[in-house]
Amino acid sequence: MKLDSPAMSERRQETWGLSPEDVELWLRHDYLADRLRIRKGNLLYGQGEVSPHFFLILSGEVRISCFEEDGQEITIEVMGPNGLCGDAPAFDGLPRFSTAVALRDAEVLRFDARRLREAFATHPELALSLLRIVSIKQRVLAIRLEYAFSLPPEARVLHLLRRVAGIFGTTTAQGREMTVHLTHEQVGRMTGTSRVTVTRVINRLRQRGQLAMNGSRFVILNEGDPPGEGWPETRAEASNTR
Repeated sequence: MKLDSPAMSERRQETWGLSPEDVELWLRHDYLADRLRIRKGNLLYGQGEVSPHFFLILSGEVRISCFEEDGQEITIEVMGPNGLCGDAPAFDGLPRFSTAVALRDAEVLRFDARRLREAFATHPELALSLLRIVSIKQRVLAIRLEYAFSLPPEARVLHLLRRVAGIFGTTTAQGREMTVHLTHEQVGRMTGTSRVTVTRVINRLRQRGQLAMNGSRFVILNEGDPPGEGWPETRAEASNTR
């Protein structure tokens, strides 16, 4: 299956990944999975389908999105290496609520929930790992909902940029520079705001010395950090950043 869309030209914007400990655990049990190569533009799974499969991304990038009745696409996440997707509907047996498409050529491990039910009896650490992963995803979703409905656009945008920079960023003399590119439209889709509002917010953050640009990359300035708030040291910590 292939999905042809102008969005295929999006640059990287991964925002979530498993902890190194969980990745190592699942890689030790890769004999339970099929290793697949997914070409750019091809689907891992589609919205509405019922399937027992879920995927651990080893390389490449995968966009998770859902489509409304009018055809509008809403981006939920863009996952890079160490991302896990499709796990919830693989176990509950209900139609998938999202679509996963490769933004770049990807290599993945495809696990089968039916096979894992038997493996859990002898390897309960896999079940515990899934519980941790589901908990983190629920926490991230809850935080996003809170920011989407209760906080002003400025707080939502700054939170997203800090989270992405915490996962995919490098520390500089100025602060934290994101190593991935996000357009204003992409930031808007991920924070529930319009592109125009995002542009205005970013301009205000730059004027106040909380944000700078290095070419097309955002730099979260040290002067803009809330008191006592440091950068997370792991992806799991960054995913939980409030």
